[in-house]
Amino acid sequence: MDVNGRRIGTTVLVVDEAAASRFAMGALLRRAGHQVVSVATGREALVELDVRLRQGILPDVALIDVDLPDMSGYELCRRLKARPHMAGLPVVHFSAVPLAPGDRCQGLEAGGEAYLMMPAEPEEIDAVVRAAVRAARLRADDQALARRLSLLSETIVTVQAARSLQELADAAADGTARLTGGPAAVFVLGPDSELYSGVSRDRTSLALPDAGAHRAVAGLLRRLTRGQSGVRITTVQAPLWPAGFFRPGMQHDARLALIPTQDGSAAVCLATPTRGVRRVNPENEALVARLAQATVLAAEPLLMYQVERHVALTLQHSFLPRPHRLPDLPGVDVVVRYVPASQDAEIGGDFYAVLRTEKGALTAVGDVVGHSLDAATVMVEIRHALRAYCVEESDPAVLAERLDRMLQHYHPEVTATVCLVLIDPGTGRTRIANAGHIPPLIVRDTGSADYAEASGPLLGLGVPHPPPTELILEPTDRFLMVTDGLIETRGTDLAASMEHLRAAAAGALPGLDALCDTLLDCFGHDREDDIAMLALRLADQGD
Repeated sequence: MDVNGRRIGTTVLVVDEAAASRFAMGALLRRAGHQVVSVATGREALVELDVRLRQGILPDVALIDVDLPDMSGYELCRRLKARPHMAGLPVVHFSAVPLAPGDRCQGLEAGGEAYLMMPAEPEEIDAVVRAAVRAARLRADDQALARRLSLLSETIVTVQAARSLQELADAAADGTARLTGGPAAVFVLGPDSELYSGVSRDRTSLALPDAGAHRAVAGLLRRLTRGQSGVRITTVQAPLWPAGFFRPGMQHDARLALIPTQDGSAAVCLATPTRGVRRVNPENEALVARLAQATVLAAEPLLMYQVERHVALTLQHSFLPRPHRLPDLPGVDVVVRYVPASQDAEIGGDFYAVLRTEKGALTAVGDVVGHSLDAATVMVEIRHALRAYCVEESDPAVLAERLDRMLQHYHPEVTATVCLVLIDPGTGRTRIANAGHIPPLIVRDTGSADYAEASGPLLGLGVPHPPPTELILEPTDRFLMVTDGLIETRGTDLAASMEHLRAAAAGALPGLDALCDTLLDCFGHDREDDIAMLALRLADQGD
């Protein structure tokens, strides 16, 4: 029945060989408020259903005579139920010929919903038809809900696996679109009002809203979630909601599922287009609300990581000397590079140091094992300890031993790699203490490059360090020190990556800047770890 209590008619496909019977059944059903489509054979019924399927207007129920001229009504029912797009069509068999109970059971076994023995009272026929349709619609609703719950579960798994806020917003937008059957946009508003937005894949990527539209959404979300707890669902009228998020250049009212983080500093919004609350589907809204809750739970650790990453980067940049603030090293030219890991990766403990000592220039490149704010903090301690130790001691091996003891005493659970190099600018004498780090690379003007034969245990293990490796740096040589973040790739042997680095360095254009830029162009894109790089040469050979 509709909202006024009137019976809503259905479309009934009547399959009966006898023309008079089809006419009588059709008249009876029409008087009861149904629409009727009549055919005489099973093949005609299949053709009619195929045409209607392509048009998207399948009947609501099929009323099929058991005795058809080309196939039995049971066979027709089996064929219908075997077709995926017709399997949900309810079938009611009927017959004017008395049948044994076993024969009537064939209809149920073939997938039919009911059986009518003719002649029957009009009220009985109408009631059976409506009951079959009602049961089929309930099954279809249950199946649709099960599908949506499965989609919700799949989306939650994808959202929880997101490694960045942008990836999370994109995954949640696609999931929202699949749940609601239309375009969707998802926004994550950070504590600093930075807005991460994702749109469903069915919405073209062209003509995305501009920065002004994003600022307007950020301000709107901040106002709507102020003082809120839990999920709030509300409609924002088109004049207040910027155009283009759902469809390029088009303005819509927006139905929003809003939820703040537990501390209220950030918020998540799942948005879909709507033409007003009368068009709202309560079941869809319940599922979208569940997805919003799962999305904010997945967003909270990513937001915390964003804060930690910002702090760690600030810490690293504040303590790593800028290239224009490197100490003046008489007789030595130095170029440095520092590249943080990609936005999706965790912060590391990579560092470089350039120091003046009484016996020459001391340079260092190292990496604290691990990726966290703690690793960045320990990196700062190592740099400060090195600066203090080299005031009275410049021997690289002795410095490595002291740094090792410092880590064991204050951070017994931490290890680090470091390469320490002392260069006498007057003679080119170079002494190298390598504690578990990639050895320095000497790039010659002949177009060749080789790693220095320097190795030793990591810092923090308490294992004695060997004497420093000594070599003579020629005025035409370039001396390169890097952290493994430049070349290390998951699933690739480090030795193979080092060989690729050696070949690339050998083919680089002359000059320290050209060497560093070439290697960053070759290896430094979307890295999972920070990159620290230091290149030097004796100053009497200018670039």
